[in-house]
Amino acid sequence: MSPSSAVVILPVKPPAVGKSRLVSTPVARRELAAAFALDTAVAALAASRVTAVLALTDDHWFADELAGVGCVVLPDPVDGDLNGSLRQGAAEVDRRWPGTRPAALCADLPALLPHDLDAALAVVLRRPGPSFVADADGTGTVLYAAPPAEFDPRFGAGSAEAHALGGADAVPGDLLTLRRDVDDATALVAAARLGLGARTRALLV
Repeated sequence: MSPSSAVVILPVKPPAVGKSRLVSTPVARRELAAAFALDTAVAALAASRVTAVLALTDDHWFADELAGVGCVVLPDPVDGDLNGSLRQGAAEVDRRWPGTRPAALCADLPALLPHDLDAALAVVLRRPGPSFVADADGTGTVLYAAPPAEFDPRFGAGSAEAHALGGADAVPGDLLTLRRDVDDATALVAAARLGLGARTRALLV
């Protein structure tokens, strides 16, 4: 039987070291990275097909903020290895929320709307094997989901191709706010055209 819901695994770098290509000052960079992650988490929690959001971070201060918006928060289990951390997160999802589908989601989606995530998960949950959503450029990955026993994420350079070569099926559709990750100023402008989450928008007013 196909699962009816997913648990989002949200890997969050300490905001102080994230998004180095966005702005020059450490304080502004930290605030933007934190706002991106919180807006992503809030949108994911509002999606009807999401049972919970499991955030993985080693930033103890930021862990409290993530918990404050409703995330379950755990320390990053494998320092310096994103894919290893996600595999451990999927095992935790299987333990805590049996029968759900673990889904790794990038934490830099400040324009994410719940209905785009729900639309992607509707496809993911019907499929028996792994699935992924490519980013707006078509080279990266914003969402990867698979049954716990098959969960083998391949985030990194060229991850969309890596996931496809690993047997994951691409999710079709526009999914504009889900595909719009933000790594630089150009991508932030594109996200702003779609409509930013409240925390990110407040920083840019």
